[in-house]
Amino acid sequence: MAIKNIEALKISGKKVLMRVDFNVPIKDGVITDDTRIRAALPSINYVLKNGGKAILISHLGRIKSEDDKKTKSLKPVAVKLSEHLGKEVKFVPFTRGAEVEKAVSELKDGELMMIENTRFEDYADGQEVKKESKCDEELGKYWASLGDVFINDAFGTAHRKHASNVGISQHIESAAGFLLDKEIKFIGGVVDNPQKPLIAILGGAKVSDKIGVIESLIDKADKIIIGGGMMFTFLKAMGKNIGKSLLEEDKLDLAKSLMDKAKSKGVELILPVDTIAAKEFKNDTEFRTVSCDEMANDEMGLDIGEASIKLFTEKLAGAKTVVWNGPMGVFEMENYAQGTIGVCKAIASLDAITIIGGGDSAAAAEQLGFADKFSHISTGGGASLEYLEGKVLPGIAALDK
Repeated sequence: MAIKNIEALKISGKKVLMRVDFNVPIKDGVITDDTRIRAALPSINYVLKNGGKAILISHLGRIKSEDDKKTKSLKPVAVKLSEHLGKEVKFVPFTRGAEVEKAVSELKDGELMMIENTRFEDYADGQEVKKESKCDEELGKYWASLGDVFINDAFGTAHRKHASNVGISQHIESAAGFLLDKEIKFIGGVVDNPQKPLIAILGGAKVSDKIGVIESLIDKADKIIIGGGMMFTFLKAMGKNIGKSLLEEDKLDLAKSLMDKAKSKGVELILPVDTIAAKEFKNDTEFRTVSCDEMANDEMGLDIGEASIKLFTEKLAGAKTVVWNGPMGVFEMENYAQGTIGVCKAIASLDAITIIGGGDSAAAAEQLGFADKFSHISTGGGASLEYLEGKVLPGIAALDK
């Protein structure tokens, strides 16, 4: 898909409306992870250095009540962004109206402002109206009227048809920012023309979350490695005893069919050979490493074991492209994080195009200090999964028009 890039736009002296993804975690008014803010800096700096007037818009969480509006303001984000840029970010606590228009009219070249959470438009007069989330045409047209050109740099919402991405794109000259352009290049590259061998590593809790991705990758990958809670549905489908481990019983036939399909296509589907098992789902309890053939009825698997880490590492050798989505175990508990850590280290050491599809895998790479060892870490978990499935993402498709 050929999308116009930010560098193709005339920026100098223009009001540049930018959809960024500042949907960051905030606890007690403090941002606990500013990865998405930092990811937007290249596009913002480009606009400012080239004499544009930047008008930033973003959502933050879901708004279903007036109380949500009190805790999900973008004001703390504006403060954090000011720190990163070393310059003032004028924050307007409204999504539209006279105050917003006045602030836009007063912007000088090289200055920037931010309006309030776009999803405040989803709740009004005591009820959900979802004007942002349902791509209200009038709202998209209004926001478009604030700028001369539009840059979409929010991959995290590219799989959603919202007023702040698709709605705006329908009314104003539009292009992809550096971050969105990079996402298209790397994740789109896996879908359209991957360097082979391509190996996919999929984890996380449920097979149902990854059905589309697995089916899509069977047609593209040379190997698919399965870990995380979803591995137990596959192991059960093979006739193994999985004790009290996470199981999607209604997906057993699907797991069998996916394994059969992979085999028929000559794709190697690799499952763990051992697991870290415990009798309780908590960190401070006894656990042991056990073969996937020898799990007891009263145990549950909470991570992959050392033999599986070794197996996966060996299977990754020689890969030219690796895409990873989902942890190998209950990563948030220290005793069940070793599988995710081991796989992260193995991928990071490869001489290959290495891509993390957002979510918990991205958080793991950041926490372990391996973020700079990957070719690309996606900022959108849900969007990256749908892109890997081969789905058309509305936020990207709108730019192609």
